[in-house]
Amino acid sequence: MSGRLAVHRAAGIACGMTGKPDRPLMLIGAVWLAGLLLSGWSPHDRATWWMEVAPVLIAWPILFAIRRRFAFTPLALMLIGFHGLVLMLGGAYSYARVPIGFTVQDWLGLARNPYDRFGHLMQGFVPAIVIREIFVRRALLRVRSMLAPIVLLICLSISALYELIEFAAAVALGQGADAFLGTQGDPWDTQWDMLMCLTGAALSLLALSRWHDGMCAHSSFIGRSASAD
Repeated sequence: MSGRLAVHRAAGIACGMTGKPDRPLMLIGAVWLAGLLLSGWSPHDRATWWMEVAPVLIAWPILFAIRRRFAFTPLALMLIGFHGLVLMLGGAYSYARVPIGFTVQDWLGLARNPYDRFGHLMQGFVPAIVIREIFVRRALLRVRSMLAPIVLLICLSISALYELIEFAAAVALGQGADAFLGTQGDPWDTQWDMLMCLTGAALSLLALSRWHDGMCAHSSFIGRSASAD
């Protein structure tokens, strides 16, 4: 093994890229299963719980199915795992009733429970890294300066799509959708949700891009080296 290969492989191991994509996914699966059992034991509203945790039930099978072809970096998986727990907590209480949100509301003297805002911040913060990783590791862009704007636009599109899903739920369920919407009487809630998502995506790119680049480089190098071996 060449010295350069050894250095890169060691760096990859230090980053958590050990060539065993099943382990972090199994850990996420175990944590999510525990979270689903706890949050779903006696949720505030069962229909709301199902709608809130649906992304978790969809994400893990997809991550497991693609793990051999595209194993996400530890950073992306850590964020995905945390985001799942955020959704489960919101589903258990409904976003307007999450206890920690009331605590923050009292601390900051806010007019409403801010957990819903935090949830939408995460809706941008986490997908920004996931989308960025796909673009970087698949080399989908020739002009690197376009990466951040495209990631931001995709995250904003996801937020808009989610708001349309909430709109459809409100039309279909009527008053029963109030807990899912979590507007708390704010007529501008949809716009705030999209702004928080965009803000979360921008913060994620500003704070994590350099660290993420290192992980993506090690991940891609190790994947090519393993194939060559």
